[in-house]
Amino acid sequence: MKLYRFLSEEDTSAFCHKVTDALNKGWELYGSPTQTWDHKAGVMRCGQSVVKEVDGTYTPETKLGAH
Repeated sequence: MKLYRFLSEEDTSAFCHKVTDALNKGWELYGSPTQTWDHKAGVMRCGQSVVKEVDGTYTPETKLGAH
């Protein structure tokens, strides 16, 4: 099955670490990264989609972060 996750975080090194961790666990980048201004928090936020092919059958109970 193919899994999809959208990673997001404030525009700090924490975002880069989150994406790097996913890549090192076998996830692959999917599409371009995004940025948007979070008016309520007053910070820039980044996002990146990642995908991963794994064995099994998808159900809504699938824990994406566990893969």
